[in-house]
Amino acid sequence: MSLLPDAVRREAFAEASRFRGEFYECLTARRDELFELTDALLCVDGRVVSPVDLTLVPEHRRGHGALYGALNHGRIDVDRLRSLLADMPLPRFDGGRLVLAVDVSPWLRSDAPCSADRLFCHVYGRAKSASQFIPGWPYSFVAVLEPGATSWTGILDVVRLGPEDDATAVTAAQLRSVAERLITAGQWTPGDPDMTIVMDAGYDVTRLAWVLRDLPVELVGRIRSDRVMRLPKPPRMRGVNGRPPKHWPEFRFAKPETWPDPAITTATDTVNYGKAEAQAWDRVHPRLTHRSAWLEHDGELPIVEGTLVRLKVEHLSKEREAPPVWLWSSKTGAAPADVDLWWQVFLRRFDLEHTFRFGKQTLGWTTPKIRTPEAADRWTWLQVVAHTQLRLARPLATDLRRPWEKPAKPERLTPARVRRGFRNIRAHLLCPARVPQPTGTGPGRPLGSKNRRPATRYDVGKTVKRPETLKAIGKPGRSW
Repeated sequence: MSLLPDAVRREAFAEASRFRGEFYECLTARRDELFELTDALLCVDGRVVSPVDLTLVPEHRRGHGALYGALNHGRIDVDRLRSLLADMPLPRFDGGRLVLAVDVSPWLRSDAPCSADRLFCHVYGRAKSASQFIPGWPYSFVAVLEPGATSWTGILDVVRLGPEDDATAVTAAQLRSVAERLITAGQWTPGDPDMTIVMDAGYDVTRLAWVLRDLPVELVGRIRSDRVMRLPKPPRMRGVNGRPPKHWPEFRFAKPETWPDPAITTATDTVNYGKAEAQAWDRVHPRLTHRSAWLEHDGELPIVEGTLVRLKVEHLSKEREAPPVWLWSSKTGAAPADVDLWWQVFLRRFDLEHTFRFGKQTLGWTTPKIRTPEAADRWTWLQVVAHTQLRLARPLATDLRRPWEKPAKPERLTPARVRRGFRNIRAHLLCPARVPQPTGTGPGRPLGSKNRRPATRYDVGKTVKRPETLKAIGKPGRSW
């Protein structure tokens, strides 16, 4: 046989050990406990039901008191850890293009009135078209996507949204920092294709495209089917006097009679959805107003042009009729290959949902009843590090399947199957954590004593309201 598989395995062992060693250096307080807690996440059998159960895993050599002390009082150099994640090997699409996805996943804490910085998180119920607002901590994730059907993503950054944060401003700053770190790490160099960032309909893709216009990125976002945009104005005609209009006729998504002939039309045969037809219109832009994210914009509002794409497939996976999907890209003058790339990477955006499900159901991301948001941030970063180690260990894993499971090829192993054999892989990786020193048990609270320092209770929701959003307050002739 060729020596290439052995070389690949040696490189994978070296890369995984390098990551573990540099992650250990990112831990500035309670580092040994935080490192072993991450190993326990990866080596415990089955799902993580409770963090205290991780102290019974052989890879965790310390007591349960050290676990809670590390979560509550440990420290992680987050900036250094973010730079480390950007420096790891990342998957790429054709032409070496990096495709990123941004999305928010909530850590629901409806039963934690003593936990600060909770917001009302929008979640969907089990019934059709049922949604609820439940208190919790929303986290914004940025991950790099892989081509093809897979459940793997590479998480690059995570930020918790607080009561005083503007979601669009925080997302813009997060995407900017991720792009700059990728450029600093050499993941993108001049001459490479622009990085593509894909997002769902909950984001103001036009505002983000305007804020990030100085970076080598292309933004692709889904927009609602009831939107109204504007067509580009035609060239100036000779002999016509007066000021030309700033916005040209409307493009109503719900009224096909307002649609001009598309500039690009493509058709692709897919396995799950039948024939996929995409129509694209160039230089389509929304008519902006001084509201929402543009409220504090000085001067005249800009015209942010892009490419509008309408995707229509024959059927969904359950053989039912599929409604069209509208996408908007910040790139103008696109080619047919660009249009096909945009809707294909939008479908790959759903791979991030598999990462959220794996973190919540298997790694127990939202399982702990942590009180402070700072402890929740540390636990979240340990989840990110654990998932990254599984991604780096993919070439080293074997298929340890259950008797009722079908065999899977090495390149098709899921994160859950790679985690089953991580204990065997860990034995050959760097483990810089020091041996614990034996100590006695802490005194704790004396038996029978009362808690004379009750925890503070916090309200849920936003705490900052701009005066421009309260225009009705203070109007003459109205009593309150």
